[in-house]
Amino acid sequence: MKKGLINHQKTWYKLDNAAKIFPGQSTSSYSNVYRLTVTLKEKVNPQLLEMALLKTMPRFPSFDVRIRNGFFWHYLEKNPNGAPPVRPDSANPCLRINPKENKGYLLRVFYYENRMSVEFYHVLTDGFGASRFFMTLLAVYLRLTGKNIPVGGAVLDVDEKPSESESEDAYLKYVKPNTAKAKRVEKFAYQAKGKRLPKHYINVTTGYMPVDALKKKAAEYGVTVTEYIAGVLVWIMYNLQKEEPFNRNKPIGVQIPVNVRQFFETETVRNFMLCYSFQLDPRMGEYTFPEILRQLSLYLRYINNEKNLQSMMNGNAAIEKNPLMRVTPSFLKDFGINVLYKITGEKATSSLISNIGLIKAPKEMEPYVEKMSLVLAQGMVNAARCGVVSYNGTLALSVTNIYESTAVQKAIFTTFVKEGIPVKIESNKSVITGGEV
Repeated sequence: MKKGLINHQKTWYKLDNAAKIFPGQSTSSYSNVYRLTVTLKEKVNPQLLEMALLKTMPRFPSFDVRIRNGFFWHYLEKNPNGAPPVRPDSANPCLRINPKENKGYLLRVFYYENRMSVEFYHVLTDGFGASRFFMTLLAVYLRLTGKNIPVGGAVLDVDEKPSESESEDAYLKYVKPNTAKAKRVEKFAYQAKGKRLPKHYINVTTGYMPVDALKKKAAEYGVTVTEYIAGVLVWIMYNLQKEEPFNRNKPIGVQIPVNVRQFFETETVRNFMLCYSFQLDPRMGEYTFPEILRQLSLYLRYINNEKNLQSMMNGNAAIEKNPLMRVTPSFLKDFGINVLYKITGEKATSSLISNIGLIKAPKEMEPYVEKMSLVLAQGMVNAARCGVVSYNGTLALSVTNIYESTAVQKAIFTTFVKEGIPVKIESNKSVITGGEV
C-alpha cells in the first residue's frame, strides 16, 4: 500500500469514518447498496452508455477504485480495469456487490428499455456524491445521443481536472477530539414484521407526488417536507402496533440521515453524513397525527445544529481512534461490527427515511427525463426503508420492504392520498415490464 500519483491522482484512499463500518455490516442479505434510477423519454443505448461511463469515471477518482483488505483497515485502491460493466437490469435491485465480481468496482450500472440505473456501495459515497456522479453520467450520455446538455448544478465537467478536496475525508477535516463526544442511548423500537421474502428478494414500491402539493401540506402543519414524510412513517408504525393483539407499547423510531455539508463546508463527493434518530413513546398516551408531527419537528429542530453534529462526529471518530481498535486486525473488526449490528443495528428504529433533496441540473436536461427515484437496500428487520429524491417538480418516495405483505406500503401511500396529495404508484413487481400498479 504505497502513496503515489497517477495523472496527479491518488492511487489509494483510506476509508472515510462512515465507510469503515460498512464492510463489517455487509452480508449476502444486507448489502449497504442503494440505487438511483432515471427514466428517459427514449430507449437507452447500452453502447453509448458504456462510452459515457468510460468518459465519466476519471472525473471521480474516489469512485474509480476497488476495495482491498489491509491488516488493520480496509482501503480503496485505484482500479486498473477502466470502468464497471454496463448490464441489463434486474427485478431485484440493491443486491450485495461482490468485490470479486463487477471488475472489482463498487458501483454497478444497469439499463432496461428507457431506464438507466446506478447502484452504489455505501463505502464509496453518500446520496450527495452519488447524485453528482449519476447526473454527470446522465449528461455525458445525453450528449453522446446528440443532446446539448451544459454543465451546472449536479452535473460536473468531465473535462475539468478533479480537485483534491473532492476526494477528501471531510470527517477528519472537522473532527475536534478535545470537545464533546455524543453518546446515544436508545431503546429497542417496534418492528412491523411478517413472513420474509426469500433471500435476495425485496418489495420496492415507489410513489410519485407533486413537490408543490407536499410543500403546501407540510406548511399547513408547520413542518418541512422531510419532517412531514417522517411523521407519516411514525404515524403508520404507531397505528400498526396499536392494532396488534399483544401490543407492548414499544417506542416508534425513525432514523434520518443528514447531509453534514449544510453546516461544514467541503467539496467532497465521499461520505459526509450523520444520522438523527427520533423515538415516540406510546406509553405517554394517545397521539394524533398533528401531535406526532409537532413532536418530531420540535425534536429535529432542537438537535439539528452545528454543535450537535460536531459532537456526533467526535464520538464516531473516538471509536475509530481508540488504541485497541487501531491495533485490532481488520477481520476481527468486521466480525465485531457484524455481531454488534445484528444485535443492536436496526433494533432502535422502526423505519428510515433518506431524503437527498432536490436534484438541481441544467434545464436543458428536463425535456429528456420523465422521472427519477432513489431506492435503498433491504434492512435486516425494518419493514420500510425509504429513499426520497425530487426532480423537476416531482418527489419520488421509494419504500423497500423485506416482507411478503405490502400492508406497510399501502398504509403509507393511502395516508398521503387521504391528506389530499395525488400519488402515482410503481412497484418492482411490474417495473421490468414497464407497467405501473
